[in-house]
Amino acid sequence: MKGQVNTQLGRIVVDNEAIAQYAGTEAMECFGIVGMAGFSMKDGLVKLLRRDSLTRGVNVSVADNRISIDFHVIVAYGVSIKTVAANLMDSVKYKLESFTGFEVERINVFVEGVRVID
Repeated sequence: MKGQVNTQLGRIVVDNEAIAQYAGTEAMECFGIVGMAGFSMKDGLVKLLRRDSLTRGVNVSVADNRISIDFHVIVAYGVSIKTVAANLMDSVKYKLESFTGFEVERINVFVEGVRVID
């Protein structure tokens, strides 16, 4: 389902893909996030996605203009996963609510791997 707002001038419809793109871009700005993770069912491997594939690591669902997001991320080695995840949740929630005007109901963070940053 897509998010929508009715105004005096008409209706605004926001596609889930647009929300996922924005959320993925904002997540990449967070300290400790190396990238989004993609899972290959064929190989059973998790891989780091390129910057142009951010939406594959983000699942968005919208119901009654309330957003739920699942992030599948790879974090940097040596950082506190709890702190990085909390920072990601707070930052994305604030920016996404400002961007869309919808309430962010839930953000789930799935840490799929750890990488050493060169």
